Amino acid sequence: MARSSSRRAWRRTVAVIAVAAGVGLGLGGTAQAGTDKAARAVVTRAGLDPALVAGRGADLGFAEQEAENAATNGTVIGPDRSAYTLPTEASGRKAVTLERGQYVEFTLPSAANAITVRYSIPDAPDGGGITAPLDVAVNGRDRTTMTLTSQYAWLYNQYPFSNDPKAGLLHEDWWITECGCVPSVTTPAPVIAKPFRPNHFYDEQRLLLGRTYRAGDTVRLTVPTRAGAVPTTVDLLDSQLVAPAHIAPVAVNVLAFGADPTGRRDSAMAIDKAIAFARRGHLKVYIPPGTYQVNRHIVVDDVTIEGAGSWYTIIKGRQVTLDAPAPDGSVHTGAGFYGKDASAGGSRNVHLSGFAIEGDVRERIDTDQVNGIGGALSDSTIEGLYIHRTKVGMWFDGPMSNLRITGNVITDQIADGLNFHTGVTDSVVRNNFVRNSGDDGLAMWSEKTGNARNTFDRNTVQTPVLANGIAIYGGTDNTVSGNLIADPIREGSALQVGSRFGAEPFTGHLWITDNTTVRAGTYELNWNIGLGAIWFYALERNIDADIQVVGDAFLDNTYNAIMLVADWPVKDKYSISNVHFKDVRVDGTGTSVVSARAAGSASFENVDARNVGAVGVNNCGSFNFPAIGSEFSLIDLGANNGGGTTGPWLGSWELPNTITCDDRPPVVTPPAPAPW
Repeated sequence: MARSSSRRAWRRTVAVIAVAAGVGLGLGGTAQAGTDKAARAVVTRAGLDPALVAGRGADLGFAEQEAENAATNGTVIGPDRSAYTLPTEASGRKAVTLERGQYVEFTLPSAANAITVRYSIPDAPDGGGITAPLDVAVNGRDRTTMTLTSQYAWLYNQYPFSNDPKAGLLHEDWWITECGCVPSVTTPAPVIAKPFRPNHFYDEQRLLLGRTYRAGDTVRLTVPTRAGAVPTTVDLLDSQLVAPAHIAPVAVNVLAFGADPTGRRDSAMAIDKAIAFARRGHLKVYIPPGTYQVNRHIVVDDVTIEGAGSWYTIIKGRQVTLDAPAPDGSVHTGAGFYGKDASAGGSRNVHLSGFAIEGDVRERIDTDQVNGIGGALSDSTIEGLYIHRTKVGMWFDGPMSNLRITGNVITDQIADGLNFHTGVTDSVVRNNFVRNSGDDGLAMWSEKTGNARNTFDRNTVQTPVLANGIAIYGGTDNTVSGNLIADPIREGSALQVGSRFGAEPFTGHLWITDNTTVRAGTYELNWNIGLGAIWFYALERNIDADIQVVGDAFLDNTYNAIMLVADWPVKDKYSISNVHFKDVRVDGTGTSVVSARAAGSASFENVDARNVGAVGVNNCGSFNFPAIGSEFSLIDLGANNGGGTTGPWLGSWELPNTITCDDRPPVVTPPAPAPW
């Protein structure tokens, strides 16, 4: 969720819902280089053996390798799942920190001519970021240097965050967990450590290697000993074989209209002229290899724009302060491709493919439209883009319909990765990769007008710093299927179904099928409890549509696998019912399989669990504790097997509504997921 006063209100909510919490090397130490190169070419997906997530998530042709599995003389940090630490925000909750002269060396698992490095370097003492070198050598030679930056990382403080590590509380009238108080009305005033709540530590950078290297070749990343070098934390390396640049000979070339591929001059007007010419002649627009400076929105309607590929054609701009706020409240503009506003009829027949958008967004301002793609786009397609350092990768304000979004990479956003906001229908988001979003990775938000018949399918969402991997806020007959969601960091879950943010009600059906989550279920600071990997949240309405959770796998859950909750002020007003779990596997929970903190009911059929850390069902209902049992009922449809040290996870003694309420049981770290 990237804007609106409702989101700001949520951040300051004092919601006291409680009555009154892989593969690789271990914690700390130095990883020693092995003797077998092939053994070091460890490829994972979301920090897991790929066999555990086969058929789920995006496949965009790159191999992901965690630094903690590579050869290094640096220090492995993690694992850690508490907020505000470097390992917590790392993929798989581990990374490698390199001091000057130290290295991490990856062995290529397959032919590659390009790499992406996910890293973190320190902030400047007063905020704003620094730059630092990182040396790259392939096979001990073929050397180059990457210039890393922290100018787009390191946020602090309370929502919507600050770039100043020395700032006092942004909202002294908000309740904060750190003191268990509202600072402005507390005597004596609490002392709040600075920097307060540092977060959003990581960024990534891509590098074309200039030639193709073979499987077994090595890529060594070294922090140099020369001036400007700083301690550098490397999370992972992606390697891939990038196809040659795409050429579109029968198209309108933007160079003919004065676009500058060196990036020295602004090319926005030249691109506008090329689009206008192409529309008159019913031709495509082609943007050849180069870096094109664009510092505002390019408005698109009834046009096809092709780049040479996202590694070759780069649209890059500065964030520009407007002379006066725009009608929508924006105070900045920046590089982006926008359909016309829905109030003006929206845009249709827009097809965007094969380029990168590099933004310049360093702070979160909810009213700003500084997104990579925006507006209303119907009967359109977006394919093969790389969107980096914008506010939201793609934010759509409907009504609009029939949009297909496939094969895109969205990383390092200040807010959401992608959001279907208001009246988006019959649209598909498939085979996309989202990493390091500053809010929900993928969201459908039915504010004022419901979304309907949309599908999020076979996407990967990793390390959303705030909120959820995939969130559905209201709507009708939507589907979330085949996705892989890993490592949500704080105040969210892998999957959330929420009646909140002014969303229209859930009606018809919601299908959540064949998804895998891993290391999900964060600690909710406002409530001071752990969340589930999938989280149903009744805040503003009942949730009572037909919801089918079928074929999903919840792996290595930090707390609960499944949570159903109503906020404390409305716990006797709203309920959650008609939710059905079938053919689900739960491998490892820090606490329970199910945490019920609302009135209502859910059914369970063939839900198998193992390595359960606490009693299988934490049933608090609405916290009224009537003599007849909890206000929440569990319906056993059979074949629910497995459990943990306390016995079967769904024992007969827990049915249908035995009160087993324990808000904060000891958290038992489960073993790493394994084949079922």
